[in-house]
Amino acid sequence: MLNTLPQTAQEFMNWDWPQIEPLYRDLETRELTAATVNDWLADWSRLSDFIGEAVARLHIATTVDTTDTAAQERFHTYLETVIEPVEQAEQKLREKLLATGLQPEGFAIPLRNMRAAAELFRDANVPLFTQEQKLSNEYDKIVAAQTVEWEGQEVTLPQLRPVYQDADRGKRERAWWLATNRWLHDRAALNDLWRQFMDLRRRIARNAGFENFRDFRWKQFGRFDYTPQDCETFHAAIEQVVVPAAVRIYERRRRQLALDTLRPWDTDVDPLHRPPLRPFKDVADLDEKAEAIFRQVDPQLGDYFGIMRREKLLDLDNRKGKAPGGYQQDLPASKRPFIFMNAVGLHDDVQTLLHEGGHAFHCFESAGLPYTQQRSYSPEIAEVASMSMELLAAPYLTTEHGGYYTPAEAARARIEHLESMILFWPYMAVVDAFQHWVYTHHDEATEPDNCDWKWDELWARFMQGVDWNGLDDARKTGWQRKLHIFQIPFYYVDYGLAQVGAAQVWRNALRDQAGAVRQYRYALSLGGTRTLPELYAAAGAKFAFDAATLGELVSLIETTIGDLETVS
Repeated sequence: MLNTLPQTAQEFMNWDWPQIEPLYRDLETRELTAATVNDWLADWSRLSDFIGEAVARLHIATTVDTTDTAAQERFHTYLETVIEPVEQAEQKLREKLLATGLQPEGFAIPLRNMRAAAELFRDANVPLFTQEQKLSNEYDKIVAAQTVEWEGQEVTLPQLRPVYQDADRGKRERAWWLATNRWLHDRAALNDLWRQFMDLRRRIARNAGFENFRDFRWKQFGRFDYTPQDCETFHAAIEQVVVPAAVRIYERRRRQLALDTLRPWDTDVDPLHRPPLRPFKDVADLDEKAEAIFRQVDPQLGDYFGIMRREKLLDLDNRKGKAPGGYQQDLPASKRPFIFMNAVGLHDDVQTLLHEGGHAFHCFESAGLPYTQQRSYSPEIAEVASMSMELLAAPYLTTEHGGYYTPAEAARARIEHLESMILFWPYMAVVDAFQHWVYTHHDEATEPDNCDWKWDELWARFMQGVDWNGLDDARKTGWQRKLHIFQIPFYYVDYGLAQVGAAQVWRNALRDQAGAVRQYRYALSLGGTRTLPELYAAAGAKFAFDAATLGELVSLIETTIGDLETVS
């Protein structure tokens, strides 16, 4: 019956549930045996891929223009009228396969994940997930509407980012306050949204039989290879070996800038008073040079990115009304990725594109796996794909390789990136520890003032070296400015763990770049068919939380920074 599917996912987007339902009923009623299971899984995957791409494209449309109310309505209607019954139909197929006891080849990990999903499923939660997505869209709309007047022009807050690199300290401070006050203007609206998220997530967890949303989320994410207690070990390791390294970076910056104390508006300006790096003139220049860099890393990766450019699968520039942040979205029926970001002309934009490019390559490399369940991989290994690419691409940032910089500028950019790795781990610990507290202290955390207090406490523990004296409201409301806390709870630790893996891939590349790239591509090609420690091992890394591993990587980063300083 699946031969009635249209040729493209774009056509399928116009199908409603009465057209789709017979396809699920056909799969549900078919005989399922060892002889038929592979064809059955292939048909299920094809249908799931069409639905997955339809919802992805509809979601993308809500982010490229948050003012497009028609796109918002189409997306919400699809969630309510198609995705909600699809979730119930998918549950029946999971139960059907699990009941057979069949073990298709290469399907052990997908079966494990499927078992967890089947155990979590509750009919009552299906409409709640739709409501959660609507609240997530509301966060995007609030943030996307944030503009200020700067030097006679209306600009978005991301468009102020280049000003933070200006040599004029007074100008930096004015821009910082302008952005901060714009965020504080939305404080009440974000607080109200937060209360709605908290109520909804408690109901979701309780419907599924969990005491708190953290335990529900752990199982929903399929975190079989580590526990919340491992995260606490990771936080402690960061406090022990990374926080002192971050303080060393901030102190060096303070001395170079000849300041009594380092303030938040002093953290992006070049400490040696050099003009800011301006790596590209427009997004066409940005993606053309990115393709050249990817070809240096590996010709096949360059070809992948070339496909994305030709097929217009990139939306890179910042503009009013565009949702915040950046992401890569799989289009599973087309076996293509889509990259969304907000470039404003900084080196951070280069890093973001390299990062999202790594995600895109994961999509391409795993596309050969036959079943959609095999192509579903955990966020931790997904972020190894992206963060490793930032580091694997680093040797090719120069114009000699088709990139953006002179050798001195490239060294400076690499120092900036390596320092950001050290500075990121403590911030990640704040975000992750905050979320552990939130969802194990639900009644307290529903009140935003208590969230402000907890964020402030964690900030003092991990974020040392920058003087926030007198900036209390800005500091303690920082949790409102992290979209993951609102939209993707508990995702953020994945970046921290992935950076441990990526730093090990980079360590291997310092010895053998080509060999490290081969291992990297092999790990990506495995999709979700191995455990997390096995996927890390395939990439040439160890899945670890301990201070010893982290300390070794911090030492390598600091040593490399010292070497690069002789070139920059």
